[in-house]
Amino acid sequence: MEIERLAIPEVCLLRPRVFGDERGFFLESWNRRTFARMGLDLDFVQDNHSRSQRGVLRGLHYQLQQSQGKLVRVVEGEVFDVAVDLRRSSPTFGRWVGAMLSASNHQMLWVPPGFAHGFYVLSANAQFLYKTTDYYLPSAERCLLWNDPDLGIDWPIPAGESPLLAAKDAAGLPLSACDLFP
Repeated sequence: MEIERLAIPEVCLLRPRVFGDERGFFLESWNRRTFARMGLDLDFVQDNHSRSQRGVLRGLHYQLQQSQGKLVRVVEGEVFDVAVDLRRSSPTFGRWVGAMLSASNHQMLWVPPGFAHGFYVLSANAQFLYKTTDYYLPSAERCLLWNDPDLGIDWPIPAGESPLLAAKDAAGLPLSACDLFP
């Protein structure tokens, strides 16, 4: 497993070792000891799986209480995945990082607690898997506005197109109005 610390060093791009031949491939996506040796001593409590069509944008979601760290990956298709630092005390507060995750590149993104998370689907369909470090708590869920100009996220949305959004994502709040982490 290789780890790459991104422009926000707490967010990591992970590249598992893939063993492949004419029959297919094998990879280890999670191993507590391996991750701990890389400085990611994590305890996951929940696995989630979503499927979305081209043009769907999910996010930017976070939980104020029971803040969730997320280990995310794509097993069908391709997405542009984004994490936004919502920790007021952080030197990278309000900044974002993004990565292309796909079934073919096998990369994973570690999004720590204190970050908003979202993705945009680039392929016909995408299946997205993620492990969380805390349980889903609907009353604590918040949504940061995906296109807040103060964030300046460079979503790869084709010119003239609009993303397909859930009502809660369309009603997300700008960073200036969001509940934030200390």
